[in-house]
Amino acid sequence: MDHIQASDFHEIAKPSDPRVAPDGEHVAFVRSVPDDDESYESTVYVAPTDGDDDPRRLTLEEGADAEPRFSPSGDRLAFTSTRGKDDDTQQLWLLPLDGPGGEAEQVTDVVGGVNSIAWSPDGSRIAFLQSVTDEDREEERDLEVPEEYEPEDPDPRVVDRTVYRTGTKYFDGKRPQVYVLDVESGDLTRVTDGDHDHAAPTWGDDGTLYFTAQKAGDDPDDNYEIDVVAHDVESGDAEDVLRTTGWGAALAVTEDHRIAYTYTEAEQASIQPTELHVYDRAADETYDLTADLDRTLGMEAAPQWGPDDERVFFATPDEGATSLWSAPGDASESPEREYRGGALNGAHVADGVTAITKSEWDHPGDLFVLDGSEERRLTDLNGEYLESVAVGEPEPLAFESEQGAVEGWVLTPPEFSETETYPLAVEVHGGPHAMWTTSGTMWHEFQTLAARGYVVFWSNPRGSSGFGEEFMQAIERDWGDVTLTDVMAGVDAVADREYVDETNVFLTGGSFGGYMTSWAVGQTDHFRAAVSQRGVYDFTGFYGSTDGAYKLIEGDYDTVPWEEPEFLWDHSPVAYAHEVDTPTMLIHSDRDYRTPDNTAELYHRILRKAGVDTRLVRYPREGHELSRSGEPAHIVDRIERIVRWFDGYSEHHEAERALDRPDDDGLSAGDDENGDEE
Repeated sequence: MDHIQASDFHEIAKPSDPRVAPDGEHVAFVRSVPDDDESYESTVYVAPTDGDDDPRRLTLEEGADAEPRFSPSGDRLAFTSTRGKDDDTQQLWLLPLDGPGGEAEQVTDVVGGVNSIAWSPDGSRIAFLQSVTDEDREEERDLEVPEEYEPEDPDPRVVDRTVYRTGTKYFDGKRPQVYVLDVESGDLTRVTDGDHDHAAPTWGDDGTLYFTAQKAGDDPDDNYEIDVVAHDVESGDAEDVLRTTGWGAALAVTEDHRIAYTYTEAEQASIQPTELHVYDRAADETYDLTADLDRTLGMEAAPQWGPDDERVFFATPDEGATSLWSAPGDASESPEREYRGGALNGAHVADGVTAITKSEWDHPGDLFVLDGSEERRLTDLNGEYLESVAVGEPEPLAFESEQGAVEGWVLTPPEFSETETYPLAVEVHGGPHAMWTTSGTMWHEFQTLAARGYVVFWSNPRGSSGFGEEFMQAIERDWGDVTLTDVMAGVDAVADREYVDETNVFLTGGSFGGYMTSWAVGQTDHFRAAVSQRGVYDFTGFYGSTDGAYKLIEGDYDTVPWEEPEFLWDHSPVAYAHEVDTPTMLIHSDRDYRTPDNTAELYHRILRKAGVDTRLVRYPREGHELSRSGEPAHIVDRIERIVRWFDGYSEHHEAERALDRPDDDGLSAGDDENGDEE
């Protein structure tokens, strides 16, 4: 059987965004697979919920499709697509499903793209968001783009906002606004035009559209207050119904106007759990559905009402897996766990059927339905590939640090033998309040490292979500030493095994994991080599250059740079970079506006000044999501460079240092066009 390689990423398909048809007999989902070195093929498929037939493709293999949404009657499917566009602007399409079928029709051509689509209960309207400028609205390009229009980047770019960029793009005066399309006539109505951000369009009854507006305070960018607005589509009247707080708000509304929404305490919000509330407009009552649940809501699935509108379904990270819960809308009972397992990236409930997309240790992603107590698999997206490669099953590992219990996993190489010894690769997750499972977005990377001869160890140290509020808040004002204590306790537990070479231990991680990697090599010489990815290296520089994530400093550390500059310096990896001896490679993206590259450049320069073996690898066109949704060739190259860096310092691999090898040696991409810098 073949061993998994980094380049196998080109063969791996993944599902997302499952949607159950109104009659409960089919599930639509998006299947994504690398198309070439730079792009993905994302198409909509549909699978019968009884599992009797194979899934079939509904949309053309052209452009990138997303957000499949059945009409309330099930006769049409709305989705967004870049089909026919020279850029990545998504437009709204409708596909008839009744009768013998037909061709999808593009029903919008708007300048700001289409996302967050939502059908009205009677199927007559579709609401959505698009991001546009004042000029776009004045020229009505947000309703229809003139054929001759060519957008231009601002020159110069003038910034008048506290948060002015995110992802890989600058806002450039654009604001997410709400629109409603009349399906029959094709008329498009602009619902909002305020100079603030809108989100989460959600219908109550046929005539009432709800959405969020972040408009409170002198600077909405700089606070957590979010208004939930009810808009009457006939009269155009709008009413602020309630105010919540948090990083963002997800909504689910019944036809009798009970609003389920997310809520996070504003004080140090980044370190607080996200709760689920319901506001009953008729009774003017608010209920806290998760008051008795010591978990934070996750992003795996947005809250949604069940088929009878009596219970609200939601997802949370839960001790190394994902759980689906339901709770009555009046909080009369504590939440009930409906399902736990795997790493979910989507869930939808309709007509008594729950569809989920998830990955587990033995597959990188498939579609399942939960019908009562039965879990039924509807797809085998990577069956042929998985039959040809050796996939290892991670071993759960419970261990003790001086701070208490911690959970993690150990993955051994293919053809593993306890009579041999292996180097150890340690991975640290991002967040900092994320949670790892046996799979998810790291499935391919973990399996590749094991296939290259490394025992792989990963864990959920303090600060991780899924283990309760106290566990998550344990890293308050101390990301570094608290997390490192747990990680090193796990390293020691694994290294005690006879088949692990405790003198050949390697370390990597991304985002917060990058912070921890660079922090660790400044505190200990335990690791033979390290790779720090898209990390935070200087808290003050991060505070001034990141997007809204500067709130992590205000929340997790409860401070700002002008109040405690020395304290933040002492907790920044750059403060110890001159003492590092561990060969350390840095990986970063040129358009990473979550952890901008300026702090990585500072850390890299100090390492060079200190004479440390180091290299800075930068990826053009990429942002903070490089490892999850970057260009396929870049994802492959990144994993290969990590392995190549480790191999060069491993006594178990006959390899020269990466610094001494030709640029393309050991890299399937061929040359150095991905951007080595030294």
